Amino acid sequence: MSEAVLFDARDDGIAIITLNRPETRNALSKEIRDGLFAAWDRFEQDPNLRVAILTGAGEKAFCAGGDLKEMVERQLAVPPRDMFPVPGDNIELSKPTIAAVNGVAFAGGWMIAQACDLCVASTRAQFGITEVKVGRSSPWAAPLIHMIPQRIMMEIILTGKPITAQRAYEIGLVNRLAEPEALIETALAFAAEILDGAPLSVKAGRETVMLATEMGRSAALRAARHASEYCYNSSDAQEGPRAFAEKRRPQWKGR
Repeated sequence: MSEAVLFDARDDGIAIITLNRPETRNALSKEIRDGLFAAWDRFEQDPNLRVAILTGAGEKAFCAGGDLKEMVERQLAVPPRDMFPVPGDNIELSKPTIAAVNGVAFAGGWMIAQACDLCVASTRAQFGITEVKVGRSSPWAAPLIHMIPQRIMMEIILTGKPITAQRAYEIGLVNRLAEPEALIETALAFAAEILDGAPLSVKAGRETVMLATEMGRSAALRAARHASEYCYNSSDAQEGPRAFAEKRRPQWKGR
């Protein structure tokens, strides 16, 4: 793992991935992009890690977006599909992810926060799809229609005007708000709530949400039922009700 992206694999099953270039507001330079590709792969491949938290170093920025200087030097037109690490697009993850947004999340910063399954934001955070301000475009924002109302999405994209963390919470982009000093603690507590659930149930539940955003009602129901069969047939599916009846905490085995 590069110094540009830090990876903390905790004993409790949580990985904390930190964009570590605060002097450039954690802009998506090549070293950040390469480090993030490697971090997501490491998280997905490690069976001991069940939830990932993505955050940025420093107090000012989660991620300020693409590296505009690099774009000028490369005379970048259409970005290659594999240029930016985006779960759900060019990266496949099977485990939950939480964005812990500690400062500005503009353009590509919004993109990588949006690509996480859940979001916790500092009360000082700001979100903006600012591409119209620099003559670029934001096709990556298309899945946002499943998260916030159409007219609010239209306003955010067409004006390029940032919104506060409170506004992001109000429109449903952010799950939870936290004071700046409590951001990671809040994200860890959120992750712990997920870890408390049966691993196969969490996996099936996450997949159900993903299927529902991709398909019509009937097709999503059929696909979700199929995705849930392994969970239903697992030993954990028997352990959960048994533990409830015996008034004790369940001992999940993930199988």
